[in-house]
Order: sequence, then structure tokens, then C-alpha cells
Amino acid sequence: SRFETCWPALMKDSHGVIIIFNPELPSHLKEIEMWYSCFVQQQPLLDSQCLLVAHHKPGSAGDTENLSLAYPLNKIKLIHSNLEDDPEDVRMEFMKYFKSIITFIDESREREEMSIIS
Repeated sequence: SRFETCWPALMKDSHGVIIIFNPELPSHLKEIEMWYSCFVQQQPLLDSQCLLVAHHKPGSAGDTENLSLAYPLNKIKLIHSNLEDDPEDVRMEFMKYFKSIITFIDESREREEMSIIS
């Protein structure tokens, strides 16, 4: 993509990655592998620092049960969002994700400080 030159700037010092995709588009399922490879594996971030969001458009079939992603994407937390049905669920999942990232940042900062002291 024409924005690839900006990616290093976007990735610099990032603590988490949220990948939102349309599960009904086969091309998106291929693309999220590329996003995962570039933004998670190459940084490297832990899988727990990544969140996948399968966003179902209003009125779409929204088959949330049968979306099976191949390795390594199947190791990542996947949530389904459909803002018609249950926006509250999605909000809760986002809050959980952000809390886990903040905890991760705090813990790594503590580890850094301890390594400086010792």
C-alpha cells in the first residue's frame, strides 16, 4: 500500500495492535495475516498485545460461530462486533483489552526500573 513508508513511524513505541476486519470478505482474511506479520511479529509484540475484531455490518448474516482463523491468528483474542445487536459487549471487551495493555506497560516499566537498580 502507498502508506507502507509510514508504518515504521506508526509502529514506533506502540504497545498494542487492534486489527479490525470484515469477516465476509475473503480478501480481508488474507490481509489480516499481512497486518499481523508486519505490526505484531516484526515489532515484536506478544499475541496478548493484539486484538482481532471481526466487524459485521448492519444487516449482514453475521455468522459468528464458524469463523475459524488459521495459525498464527487463531492464538489471538478475537471478538465479534455488531453495533446493532450488542455494542455494550464490544465496549466491555475493549475495556478489558486496554486494561491488559496498561498492566503490561506498568509491569515492563517496573522490570526496567529494577534492572537499573540492580
